[in-house]
Amino acid sequence: MNDRIRLAGLRVRGTHGVYEHERRDGQDFVVDVTLELDLRRAATSDDVADTVHYGELAQALAAVVAGPPVDLLETLATRLAAVCLADARVRAAEVTVHKPQAPIPLDFADVAVTLRRGRRVVLALGSNVGDRLGHLRAALEGLAPLGIEPRAVSPVVETPFLGGEGAGDVLNAVVVAESALDGPALLAACRRLEADRDRQRAVRWGDRTLDVDVVAVGPLGGELASADPLLTLPHPAAQDRWFVVAPWAAVEPAATLPVAGRPVPVADLAARLATVQPGGVRRDDLLLGPAPGLPGT
Repeated sequence: MNDRIRLAGLRVRGTHGVYEHERRDGQDFVVDVTLELDLRRAATSDDVADTVHYGELAQALAAVVAGPPVDLLETLATRLAAVCLADARVRAAEVTVHKPQAPIPLDFADVAVTLRRGRRVVLALGSNVGDRLGHLRAALEGLAPLGIEPRAVSPVVETPFLGGEGAGDVLNAVVVAESALDGPALLAACRRLEADRDRQRAVRWGDRTLDVDVVAVGPLGGELASADPLLTLPHPAAQDRWFVVAPWAAVEPAATLPVAGRPVPVADLAARLATVQPGGVRRDDLLLGPAPGLPGT
């Protein structure tokens, strides 16, 4: 995707910094953002509703810079990226925050932090056939080459197979990642990971070497909603699956899922489901980094 909208040189007064005088006196910050999105519809319709309104975007960014202070430019840039990605059409955003009046006792022109963020993606991994842990690890290793960058990986949990006469219990994990892929491309990437592990779909609820399901897409607390039968978002069955919500809550405690029209913390769902579903257990296998605790166990 080569379409971009760029807003450069947005100058706003803010009180960010680690020193008391920065919080007291404030200084100017300059923001540049580049949005990556598909502009073909807007180009055809000539309607501002089909694109990002850069005047409204500028106001939203300015409100963050002029708002509650933070110590680091890195934190400020991350908050600004979240504003950009709140629009469902934006697949990735590059943000640069300049601090030309930084407290440096030398002659300098500028200090800036630049970061690029893709859209948040939550994926559920599962396997109950063959080298189950190997299948999960292969999926995790295969994400980045397909344009999906893992940011957090849950502990592995083991649960009874719920599809009937399965070959064995299921190993599950949840991955929180970033990606600039749109819905169809994201789904295709997941299917490719499954195919690479020889996933067969002869029986709908049958054994699987590897499942890679898209659970949610979009900023935390502002996930995209889609009724597309090929990729319904959030995943319509996630709220009823302990093996999804429990590991998810371990890496994103603030995550929620809509239940009866209201957001419910996934940790609460995990605790509730743990009392009515066949018991799942946390394993000591780690896919990436230290494993946090699991709710509902």
